[in-house]
Amino acid sequence: MSGFRDGALVALKAKIAALEAGGRRDCAALSLGDPRLDGCFPHAAGLPLGQWHEIGGEGMEVETAAAPAAFAALLAAPLALRGEAVWILRRDDLFAPGLVGLGFPAERLIQVCARDEADALAVAEDALATLGVCAVFVEAEAVDLTAGRRLQLACEKRGATGFVIHRRPFGGAGAKAATGSAAATRWRIAPAASQPGPGEFGLGPPRWTATLERCRGGRLGAWLFEGTAAYSCEGHHGTHPLRLVADLGDRQLAPSTPLRRAG
Repeated sequence: MSGFRDGALVALKAKIAALEAGGRRDCAALSLGDPRLDGCFPHAAGLPLGQWHEIGGEGMEVETAAAPAAFAALLAAPLALRGEAVWILRRDDLFAPGLVGLGFPAERLIQVCARDEADALAVAEDALATLGVCAVFVEAEAVDLTAGRRLQLACEKRGATGFVIHRRPFGGAGAKAATGSAAATRWRIAPAASQPGPGEFGLGPPRWTATLERCRGGRLGAWLFEGTAAYSCEGHHGTHPLRLVADLGDRQLAPSTPLRRAG
């Protein structure tokens, strides 16, 4: 009797593990071009595909979502080479030429402006389940557990990957954003000062600090990223438009100068 119970318990644990992994044992992944980054994700293979990811910011980024949107676009740019990308807006303010400047193939982009948050998430579900769509970006303030599960099921239908950009598009206090536990990863993005190259003047490539706050089956970390200025979507199937500049996880603050006692 005890052997039967032990076997049933093992089978139940395996079933739960499969559900937590999205019901897929061997998920595809997108290499970020650096083993130090890819190693943080399950199987050390890179960003999991066929799932959805949360990307948010702080301060004014909660309303504008400029840095999270730019980071998400570059993170998913290689996916747009494989099919169509859909961006579901809460405000009609996405600047497509800016995406082109970052290296995102805007000719593959379909923009949809949703009336409210519920409409945005519903459109995201439909887009994720549509044949030929590889990446879906949706601007939403909060994704609860039910909505998160629905997004994951939609991802699994066609293998598309979702990116939820946390945004409160019209300001105000708003409700506290819910952290959907169905997300494969959760990122917090902030803009960073650019650095021109040797002998150059002015602004360098855009930079962001990225903190991986949640990674199901992986490890957390914090990094300084830079957009690869020379990246173009044609002929760069083996590279990624985001370049790792520094690992911030182990960086120590420089010791401050001790204060001298007056007198």
